[in-house]
Amino acid sequence: MAKGKKKKTVESKGKKMTLKMAKSCLKSLADGSRCLDLSNQGLSTVPKCIVKLCDVEELDLSRNVLQKLPDFIDRFANLRSLDLHSNHLEHIPESIGRLQSLVSLNLCNNWLTSGSLPSELGLLRKLRQLNLGLNRIQLVPSSFAALKELRHVGLFDNHLTRYPDHLRNLPRLERLNLDNNPITVAERGPRDADAIRRVESLYLVKDSCLCEECLQKVQTERQRLESRGNGEPVSSRSRVTFAGLVSPNSVAQLDQEMWR
Repeated sequence: MAKGKKKKTVESKGKKMTLKMAKSCLKSLADGSRCLDLSNQGLSTVPKCIVKLCDVEELDLSRNVLQKLPDFIDRFANLRSLDLHSNHLEHIPESIGRLQSLVSLNLCNNWLTSGSLPSELGLLRKLRQLNLGLNRIQLVPSSFAALKELRHVGLFDNHLTRYPDHLRNLPRLERLNLDNNPITVAERGPRDADAIRRVESLYLVKDSCLCEECLQKVQTERQRLESRGNGEPVSSRSRVTFAGLVSPNSVAQLDQEMWR
């Protein structure tokens, strides 16, 4: 029995990694930069020894069992890409705001809430891709309004009940994935509809671009909205989005898979 308990304790600590093992995970990329790929290694903590490899441009710690990102992450000053998807992260340290070269940050499929996201994320002025899908986020931090270079944002499968206002005026935003959040059309309102209309990944397309099934959903929703609006045609009012249309057409579906 005692041996069994000891084994359980060792397993809970996760796999240990030496500097030699970490060096063997270094990869050279086509553009001449280097990536430290520690994905799928069974790590429960980020090994301190990798600080000696902090000159890499990409760091992949995805598909481990990490619960915490250490403060020393700011030592990786040259990072352009940080991949932490599919861990058990519950908190992101304030030091992440010092990664001023970061272009892509993937925090998808963790245990993050609104309180887990420090305001310092707004200091990542070069950030273009941010994936926060498959978490437990209810509100988007106001500091995200400072991320003027953001192009692609994934917030699918969270607990958002309203369109994130702080993303409304991002000048370069191209794709925003809000799928599978409890957001309703009524809670968005006309102003929200205008903001959403310019975001590519909400798939506002012409009827001719839709399959028969999706077109039927649109028509059904249109009839429901018209009846609720006392018979006034939708075309004469501010354009609205259709909450019932959750599956994009086949072309958009391929594009969406990049976030999954």
